[in-house]
Amino acid sequence: MSENDIPLPPASFEFLVLSFRVQAEMQLGLNPYGNEPAEPNLPFARHSIDMLAMIQEKTKGNLSLEEQRLIENSLTELRFRYMHVFEEQKKKAAEPAPAPTDAPTPADPS
Repeated sequence: MSENDIPLPPASFEFLVLSFRVQAEMQLGLNPYGNEPAEPNLPFARHSIDMLAMIQEKTKGNLSLEEQRLIENSLTELRFRYMHVFEEQKKKAAEPAPAPTDAPTPADPS
């Protein structure tokens, strides 16, 4: 193994849930990659949350208590954060655009 290789964690239900959770958080702009603030991508975030909800539905009755709590808590938190970002985006869209500062001023008719 070279020094650039990162060891991968073992495949597990916990890793699957956390992978979708981090993916959704990045798509919500909550975990920026690099120094730039990330712009939310609500359709992609919604898709990741929906995928996690589908996994929850398909595994119902087959999870340990810890796994069940992990997926339920993750979905609750992601849905709350989604609504928060959605409301912020709605407020931004409703705000009037700032006037350009370097726009030419009308000539004085006098």
